[in-house]
Amino acid sequence: MISLGPLQLRTNLLLAPIAGYCDLAFRTICRELGGVGLACTDLLSPQGLLRGTATSLDLAKTNDFDKPVGMQLYGSDPEIMAEGARWAVEHGATVVDINMGCPVDKVTKKDGGSKLLTDLSRAVNIAARVVKELERCTIDGDEWTRRGGGPVSPGARVQIPLTCKMRLCWHTADYESGQACSPHLARMLADVGVVAVTVHGRTTEMKFQGQVQLAGIARVVEAVDGRIPVIGNGDVRAPEDAVRMLRETGCSGVMIGRGALSTPWLFRDTWRFMQTGEVASPPSEAEQLAVIRRYFGLMRTYRDDRYALFQINRRVSWFARHLQRPLSNGKLESVKPFKEAIRIARTAPEVLEAIDRFEAGELRGGVPEEPDAVAADAS
Repeated sequence: MISLGPLQLRTNLLLAPIAGYCDLAFRTICRELGGVGLACTDLLSPQGLLRGTATSLDLAKTNDFDKPVGMQLYGSDPEIMAEGARWAVEHGATVVDINMGCPVDKVTKKDGGSKLLTDLSRAVNIAARVVKELERCTIDGDEWTRRGGGPVSPGARVQIPLTCKMRLCWHTADYESGQACSPHLARMLADVGVVAVTVHGRTTEMKFQGQVQLAGIARVVEAVDGRIPVIGNGDVRAPEDAVRMLRETGCSGVMIGRGALSTPWLFRDTWRFMQTGEVASPPSEAEQLAVIRRYFGLMRTYRDDRYALFQINRRVSWFARHLQRPLSNGKLESVKPFKEAIRIARTAPEVLEAIDRFEAGELRGGVPEEPDAVAADAS
């Protein structure tokens, strides 16, 4: 178990705020399958929220089932970030998170995301300002409970907790020389009221290449010395990866991102493995196809058919990864005809028809796919 300030999570497994992928439909799928302690929205622009732009409002959309939920803000202006935090509180957030780890140019060129790792005073000032704002906009106990926060004393007011997500540092050379800023930054954030930090075990320069540096996460755990929980993040694709991260870093929880895109049942299987040591059997083909149908239906419900078609086109390679069956020659049966049928579909019924045909044994075969080719296709 892990507590984020006043919030005690049911599991110590968190769904990362995956840019472009962590919409309400996907969060719902992961929650329905089980094992999720906290799910986070996509990265949110506070300016977009405050202006009420359609994109930002869609990314922040939540509901009563989607609880507890973290809303992650990115930016570099303390006042605007504080206003964004207030908006998040007023629109259902159980946790507010500040992104200090995104390595994408469009974020860092505006001094947000992991660019804050190059200016620790700015990073800490933003956090301190947001904490001050959260102190001003507490919610009542009934509302806190509705947001998945658990029961509180009658008449109590609850302050929404603030967390931060970071990387090890900007330059890989700094990490390799023992000069990563993340341990120092984590201590300073704790000083100003941040209740937990998530550490992605890569530098900004590494982006998503190379292996996660568990030793770097461990340094942050050692630096905070139990004052606040540290959540590890990076390269968790199987239950064993999560257990290894917990064991080798001493972190309190694990945040899973891209590993869940093809395996949304990863949280359920990981929690079971952590509790019992049992490795779950993979879902059957029928069960996996049911997940795809459910996700597609949720996208249509929460948005519209146009959005659902766009997203299923983007994500079919992730979903199809585990649908490949091994052949007698050791290679994997191709599912390219199925993926292509989804991609050329122009209506929602055509998508559903393609899923039905695949389940009936069609849209298979052709040139066997190498595992590497599937991974590249899904990147």
